[in-house]
Amino acid sequence: SYSENQQLIDDKMKVAVLFILGCLVWGGMAKSTIPESEKDPDFWKEWAQRTLKNALTLQDLNKNVAKNIILFLGDGMGVPTVTAARILKGQMSGQNGEETQLEMDKFPYVALSKTYNTNAQVPDSAGTATAYLCGVKANEGTVGVSAAAVRSQCNTTQGNEVKSILKWAKDAGKSVGIVTTTRVNHATPSAAYAHCVDRDWYSDGDMPPEALQSGCKDIARQLFENIPDINVIMGGGRRSMYPRNTPDVEYPGDKKHNGTRKDGRNLVAEWTDRVKDKKGYYAWNRKELLSLNPNDVDYLLGLFEPGDLPYELERNKETDPSLTEMVDVAIKILRKNERGFYLLVEGGRIDHGHHEGKAKSHGSSSSWSPGAALHSPCHGLCSLHRPKQRPLPCKLWFPFSQSHLPYTCLSSLRKNYMLNIKIEKVILNCINIMTFLLEKRNKIKAMSSNKCRLGEQ
Repeated sequence: SYSENQQLIDDKMKVAVLFILGCLVWGGMAKSTIPESEKDPDFWKEWAQRTLKNALTLQDLNKNVAKNIILFLGDGMGVPTVTAARILKGQMSGQNGEETQLEMDKFPYVALSKTYNTNAQVPDSAGTATAYLCGVKANEGTVGVSAAAVRSQCNTTQGNEVKSILKWAKDAGKSVGIVTTTRVNHATPSAAYAHCVDRDWYSDGDMPPEALQSGCKDIARQLFENIPDINVIMGGGRRSMYPRNTPDVEYPGDKKHNGTRKDGRNLVAEWTDRVKDKKGYYAWNRKELLSLNPNDVDYLLGLFEPGDLPYELERNKETDPSLTEMVDVAIKILRKNERGFYLLVEGGRIDHGHHEGKAKSHGSSSSWSPGAALHSPCHGLCSLHRPKQRPLPCKLWFPFSQSHLPYTCLSSLRKNYMLNIKIEKVILNCINIMTFLLEKRNKIKAMSSNKCRLGEQ
């Protein structure tokens, strides 16, 4: 009957409301408090030393000092993505896929690392980059600062800066370089040279006025000022280097690629002027890069896109160099230093492929072979690291969902939420359920009203 159906819907609506309220309370309780000890960089350094000493007692490991260090970093390339990449590589070779070996599978030593931010259970690229480049765990969204620094709060920067392995290598007299497929001022590479409480402060045009007034610097500016003699810098990010509304050299008619700087500075021109008598060169396309003789280059700045470089599957092979080509040139420049070198290499679009649900794009990036860029033995420490894992695309349908969007599964959660689904989406689905029930109730009420009218007639 109508009354019974209405009562049933009313009961379901009450459950949905209680569920939403529970979600909201739960979300508020999920905010973590960072122990004071974890805000001190020495806490992490001492912990790392203890862990290292314990590991060295387990077996007789190679204790030689490395001359050269290359860190290959696949941003977002966790175990599920590596598995997918391995299968893709094999199938592209006409095999079933599972039996294929990636280059990293051939390493003599393989380990798993535990990653998290001090204030987030599932970390972001900024906090994790600070951890593996500086040896200090940090808050989500911050680069090159300890956990005492609070995201977006400029006044928490000073005094909480931490140095990176790139800085240590430079101070030791080694040549240093950064190669990435993202912007050179993106989260991962910026932790090598910047100290910033917000990973999104790419240029001063991306910063709030109060942060600029308090003296905080944008990441692009820090790239050229904090460690002014970085030997090799390659990736994207041109628009952060030029004054606002300056047309891009490659896309002059597209305003979205124009410069973004408010201070009017041309950082590329400043860098070029500084290194012109030091065998320094700037390149903005593949042809310019490959025309250089690495033996005649001591400093190289390569900015090949206004933003991130395109996915390998979408790369314009005439204008944009591949990651392998960039690494090849970088090594040839850096290896001339008798004291050795440090090189950070990031495949940064893997994570983006996860975010955008482009399985083939992140799979192709993950299956890239670091060995392809090494024509001779490393003569040092070659490490491949995977800082965090984004979920593989997975269809998980919710009842009554009006959007019918696929939800992610089994891998990732923002901050401290303990389910596979972002809490916002849980709430959204609760609202969808309520909307459905309201529509159902109105239909039943309308049907009942129509029956009454018919009876009267």
